[in-house]
Amino acid sequence: MSETEVRSVAELVTPCEAGAHIVACGFLGDEAVFATGEGEIVFLNGKRVAAHPGAGILEAVCDGEKIITCGDDGRVVAANAEGAVETLAEIKNKWLDHVALGPDGAIAWSTGKTAYVKTKKGEKTLEVPSTVGGLAFAPKGFRLAVAHYNGVSLWFPNSDTKPDLLEWKGSHLGVSWSPDGKFLITTMQEPALHGWRLADNKHMRMSGYPTRVRSMSFSHDGKLLATSGAESVILWPFGTKDGPMGKDPGMLAPAREGSRVSCVACHPDKEAVAVGYTDGMVMMVRISDAAEILIRGPEGGEVTALAWHANGVSLAYGTDEGKSGVLNL
Repeated sequence: MSETEVRSVAELVTPCEAGAHIVACGFLGDEAVFATGEGEIVFLNGKRVAAHPGAGILEAVCDGEKIITCGDDGRVVAANAEGAVETLAEIKNKWLDHVALGPDGAIAWSTGKTAYVKTKKGEKTLEVPSTVGGLAFAPKGFRLAVAHYNGVSLWFPNSDTKPDLLEWKGSHLGVSWSPDGKFLITTMQEPALHGWRLADNKHMRMSGYPTRVRSMSFSHDGKLLATSGAESVILWPFGTKDGPMGKDPGMLAPAREGSRVSCVACHPDKEAVAVGYTDGMVMMVRISDAAEILIRGPEGGEVTALAWHANGVSLAYGTDEGKSGVLNL
């Protein structure tokens, strides 16, 4: 669509000045929160919580009731809607790089080659062959995917059995399960994704990106995987038992000249995706007909975080310059 045809809802956005690189965002109840690289949780209402005083947040996840952060101070911290902070784990003199939320209050985190899982029953650890690149709990059952160099280890923390290893040469970073648990996808250090069909561990090579993929999001029904890493949103088909094997991806929402897609977040129950760009622009795009709605113009600062409220009515975004906001439809 041409720029003159794009509907804008920018006037419905409530801005927020976080003041530092935004690592992640989410919602605690109805309140938007932003985790910054300077160790703070910033609430849309202006409240600030020093989750990691004097340190930086490296990764954060949010489940609607709490936001869990890990940082270079060796701590995993939970903050709630009232701003109360609780230290869930601490490993002195270590950087805790990754964190994930699992079923029934379980959490996982990592430092170096070690992944940790904490449940109500206690704590378990797993050593993997190289530095952990990403963590993700399976959508069904209690299983953790641990990405690392040359593949992914699939670990049942409650079992003494050896983890299954999905092998593929290269450095695997972010990791995600399809909503039905049938596929596992990793982002790689090179400009590509790699995937496995878990029924038979069949490989899925998903390449052709001009830059490294840093963001991916499955559609609510699991039929599409939206990714960053190119001038347009790349949409991989997952609606059949073969996933994207032998199929070409679709493309959506091309960037302005000189920009590219940096962040994606699929709507929780509609065929739409929020898209952030390296020039600071934020769009909402309907997948069926590529209709675009402008949320934020190209005002500078790469979009580094996007998150939908579970109700699908509110969207939070944040940039590497600390500019953030919330759209309430």
